[in-house]
Amino acid sequence: MLEFKLPEIGEGVVEGEIVRWHKQPGEAVQANEALVEVMTDKATIEVPSPVAAIVRELKAQVGDICAVEQVIAILEVGAARPAASAAAPVATAAAAPAAAPSNMSSGPVLATPAARALAREEGIDLRGLPTDDRGRITKQDVLKAAEAAKSPAPSVAPRVAAPPVVAPPVAAAVSGKAPPAPPTTPSVAAKPAPAPAPAAAVQPAAQVRQPHAAEAAPDDEVIPFRGMRRRIAEAMTRSYTSAVHYTYVEQVNVTKLVRLRQEAKAAAAEQGVSLTFLPFIVKAVVHALKKYPIVNSELDEAGGRILVKKRYNIGVAAATDQGLMVPVVHGADRLSILEIGREIARLGEAAKNGTAKREDLTGGTFTISSLGNIGGVLATPIINFPEVGILGVHAIRKTPIVDDNNNIVVGHLMNLSVSLDHRVVDGFEGANFLQEVRRFLEDPNLLLLAGI
Repeated sequence: MLEFKLPEIGEGVVEGEIVRWHKQPGEAVQANEALVEVMTDKATIEVPSPVAAIVRELKAQVGDICAVEQVIAILEVGAARPAASAAAPVATAAAAPAAAPSNMSSGPVLATPAARALAREEGIDLRGLPTDDRGRITKQDVLKAAEAAKSPAPSVAPRVAAPPVVAPPVAAAVSGKAPPAPPTTPSVAAKPAPAPAPAAAVQPAAQVRQPHAAEAAPDDEVIPFRGMRRRIAEAMTRSYTSAVHYTYVEQVNVTKLVRLRQEAKAAAAEQGVSLTFLPFIVKAVVHALKKYPIVNSELDEAGGRILVKKRYNIGVAAATDQGLMVPVVHGADRLSILEIGREIARLGEAAKNGTAKREDLTGGTFTISSLGNIGGVLATPIINFPEVGILGVHAIRKTPIVDDNNNIVVGHLMNLSVSLDHRVVDGFEGANFLQEVRRFLEDPNLLLLAGI
């Protein structure tokens, strides 16, 4: 039997979420054939089997978050093919442990997948164990409880010693420490009968840890909170609780830009590019970043320094069926308007059909968020952490404006909003950055003078 561990799947990646198993217990897998699909905060990748084998057991289920080097499956190496008689017992054996912990996972107890697996092996009731600062029970908490359960003298049978772990949950929940070791005298160890009394007190403790646990009504739709949606939530929470957001807004007269783009659409189409306003905005942002480089930076709190980037990798937020993704146009300063348009189209398509590579989704230094025609009047985008700035692009609308001769004419106006991390970018710098973007968009001839 071979323990299949989650391999290292990227620099700096320490864990991944199981999105899909390509093989189930009893099925054969060939060497280098995709065995499991794993999602990290960088990308979703398929992990192949290192050998030809039969899958005997899945140690992690879809939705579980597993650490690198954690055992996620058991493979039988050298088995030719699963016999019909052997497959059934394996399936039955796998089903039995899954059913056993149902009483643990059905309550409001929050625990990591590793903690639940260990609790099943050790016979530990998760209710009443201490939690971490996020209200979860970790593998370390279960290990402490298991050590406490095993502390009695060897004369006490393991199955007798395990139940008393349930007895001290109230004290553990109050003190936040691991439950004390049960007494070693046989008379006390044989006392699991009074357990119902503490069990009644355990329930309120569990409710306190998870006050927002919701119960679905029969007609409610239940959508699992996992995969891309959970990654987006984690990223947004990290950004909003780390960066000190502030937003600056400006109105931009893009009448000349609308005219230029309309004139260039046919020439762009001949080169296979559907020209939008986004490539022009990317170029304007690059020029503004060069003038105000602090906006193109990252705060390294651990190292006590600010990293000002000398590369211009512009992320362009894209809506997909799985949620919002941010493909990155690398080296946008070295690309022409048409090349940027072609790259944005390629990245957007890859993000939507799930074929985007890790390098397509990483390495950004600044992000642009645009909803096109439904961009609305104004929004305050959340920074794509650890970047320090993000530009919100809103709808272009025909509007009466006053020209240089004080005549009222029909023009095209668009609002831009930039959210910045006030820990790094002062208000004066942030305002000047957006004014520079505005200058290039209101007079796109400046892009020509700047070498596009």
